[in-house]
Amino acid sequence: MSASALSDFDYALPTELIAQFPAAQRSASRLLRVCPRPPGGDTVTADDVAPRSELPEPVLTDHVFADLPALLEPGDLLVMNDTRVIRARLFGYKASGGKVELLVERIESECEAVAMVRASHPPAIGSVLHFEGAQATVRAREGAFFGLRFDTPVLALLERHGRLPLPPYIHHTPDAQDDERYQTVYARYPGAVAAPTAGLHMDAAVLEALAARGIQTAWLTLHVGAGTFQPIRDDDPERHVMHTEHYDISADTAAAIAQARARGARVVALGTTTLRALESAATNTGTVHAGRAETAIFIRPGYRFRVVDALVTNFHLPRSTLMMLVSAFAGLSTIRSAYAHAIAQRYRFFSYGDAMLLERRP
Repeated sequence: MSASALSDFDYALPTELIAQFPAAQRSASRLLRVCPRPPGGDTVTADDVAPRSELPEPVLTDHVFADLPALLEPGDLLVMNDTRVIRARLFGYKASGGKVELLVERIESECEAVAMVRASHPPAIGSVLHFEGAQATVRAREGAFFGLRFDTPVLALLERHGRLPLPPYIHHTPDAQDDERYQTVYARYPGAVAAPTAGLHMDAAVLEALAARGIQTAWLTLHVGAGTFQPIRDDDPERHVMHTEHYDISADTAAAIAQARARGARVVALGTTTLRALESAATNTGTVHAGRAETAIFIRPGYRFRVVDALVTNFHLPRSTLMMLVSAFAGLSTIRSAYAHAIAQRYRFFSYGDAMLLERRP
């Protein structure tokens, strides 16, 4: 059986360990390597059937992100998410004069978007919202999200008047440093409203070192949605409804994955967004299909991974879907041990924080 209660994925985090600013240099962030349990232990199955005290402890070693090429094997394929964060937070007012704040979830066409709307009273369908240089008509509502039609191209409007959508646990107003550091160095395709944060540690020097060590690289695009900030509100995770995100996997990337698997090399995902896209596009036998699609995949303990063999990821919020994902990947007991170690060693947490390299035993 799998761990099922939301409380299984909780932990106590000192507030001062929530990173408010990025490290001085991207690849100077810390990296906790979490190696598989030795034979006799297990990743998910052992967690599900044995008391924690009877499970072998994982091997944890402390590094910096610049060490990543040395921690991977020549021939490994590292897959990265090249989405670009848009300036998705927009401020305006209703016809009544009341203030509104938009967090765009996704851009659906040149002049249409889906957004979360913060206001003293939710806007009615058919009402008009006013912004600097533009206005938008509320066309639909589904739960916390509103369908809007703008009278000007949305992306251009956001680039002129929007604000970078830093996560709610980062408390300063976005500035020029955030404009640079809340993007990966390889960000290409605009559409995300949250950064694929594991990629924030990557820099040109690490990319060069990966190539020199014979580690191959490939890219996909998954536009991270505003729903990534939505908490799980039900203690039974089975009742949680995941948000939908768009992804695009090229034929070249699909071919690179097939070639890596054919030669017995590992597929390493840089970030949970990359992992979710790859697992969503895979068949039961692990073949990844190229193309554009949407995913609402909810990965939790008991999930059978079909593509990804190792995962680079930041530390995640307690009681979150991403805590469930990494617990499914490495084992709940392993993740508890890794997080306890990270807290004791004063690692920095969340979007601007440090990272882990999680490895699964074949």
